[in-house]
Amino acid sequence: MTDRLDDAIELLKTPPALSVESRVMAEVRRMSAPAPRRRLFTWPRLATGLALAAGLAAMLLIPRSPQTLTPGDAEGIAQFVGQFPGARSVEVVGSFNNWSRGLLHLRDENHDGIWRAAAVLPAGQHEYMFVVDGERWVTDPLAGRFVDDGFGGGRENSVLIVRPAVQR
Repeated sequence: MTDRLDDAIELLKTPPALSVESRVMAEVRRMSAPAPRRRLFTWPRLATGLALAAGLAAMLLIPRSPQTLTPGDAEGIAQFVGQFPGARSVEVVGSFNNWSRGLLHLRDENHDGIWRAAAVLPAGQHEYMFVVDGERWVTDPLAGRFVDDGFGGGRENSVLIVRPAVQR
């Protein structure tokens, strides 16, 4: 038994290769080091996300014929028609698309100056205007209802009432 005690004493006399303090401090440094950054937007993820967003926008806002539109219970079909001879482009902006351009384009399929589009919109009252050739904001003279645009100068927004397609 004395041999074992002598071995234990000798073992305690020699300094350890790594002290407890150095191991603890190494762990503290490892835990406090900034985590490696993970990329949220890699090219494949970004491309997939953009493709999905474009597809959703196309499904919701690309003008189609009223026969191909299928509104939900609280939605209706809005038809936009404007006469703009010589125009290169016509789009509709309004409260239904947060006045964002580039989302709802009208078409002049016969090249007769009559531009048309249909879209599914939530039932209710919506304000809108046409944007002709990307510059000129035009009130729809055929709207029948108008409200002040809120910017002064006597300009008005057209008003459209969308009724639910499914009547209960």
